[in-house]
Amino acid sequence: MKKFHIIMLAIFFVAIGLIIFFRIINMPTPVLNKKEPATFIQPKVEVATSSAFMPRVTIVYDNYPYQEGLLSGWGFSCLIEGIEKTILFDTGTDGSILLANLDQLGINLGKIDIVVLSHIHGDHTGGLFTLLEQNKEVEVYLLESFPNSFKEQVRQAGANLVEVDKSREICPRAHTTGELGAGIKEQALVLDTDMGLIVITGCAHPGVVEIATQAKELFSKDLLLVMGGFHLFSTSEKGIEDIIADLQKLGVANVAPCHCSGDKARQMFKDVFKDHYLKVGVGRVIKVDDLIP
Repeated sequence: MKKFHIIMLAIFFVAIGLIIFFRIINMPTPVLNKKEPATFIQPKVEVATSSAFMPRVTIVYDNYPYQEGLLSGWGFSCLIEGIEKTILFDTGTDGSILLANLDQLGINLGKIDIVVLSHIHGDHTGGLFTLLEQNKEVEVYLLESFPNSFKEQVRQAGANLVEVDKSREICPRAHTTGELGAGIKEQALVLDTDMGLIVITGCAHPGVVEIATQAKELFSKDLLLVMGGFHLFSTSEKGIEDIIADLQKLGVANVAPCHCSGDKARQMFKDVFKDHYLKVGVGRVIKVDDLIP
């Protein structure tokens, strides 16, 4: 009997051993030193976005035609939109032509917030009072050196008068150069865009190079475009060549001479600047993103 118990106990331990053995051999073999590749999840970053400053400039008065159906005449005026304030720079000679072109272009006079007058000459101020008859809720930026009689006339027309001596902000990213020149005093408009500066001149009596230089010194930024009257219609070919060379040295990327620049000067600028030359006249619209840096 004792022998039987010993045999049964041995069978029991053998059975237990076999069970443990088969469980061990059927276990998955571990793979040593193999690591699962780490997955890095990029945290979501909220990037603050701001709309780009992309003003649009429309020439509404010029002696060079561009868009069919608009009236041309000696003088200059352009409208700047797409910024905090809608600005009319200069008003041409004849108010009836100015208003007719604005109407033809679908521009609501009531949306004009500010008028900037480059200098006192009638081909840049002549349309002002016709405009003020239709919209006197504007601010008129003119040089401190304008005659008191002209200033008083602006006040009597009901507009708010702002006298300019030094460079100042007109509205965010739109500035005047301030009063320039020793003879015929003039101010230019400077738009500080994301791509560089746009400098708009009336007649550039102090010199287009001097005006561009002043703008670059004021803002320490590249000159994307210089446009407007360059007052070169009576300048010699050599003089125009020198001016072109000086503007290139300043790094002017694009040019758009019109009004008093003269046909000869326009052609010379076109020959040198090539694709960076803009043919402009009344009705031409210039968008910042169309310019070549």
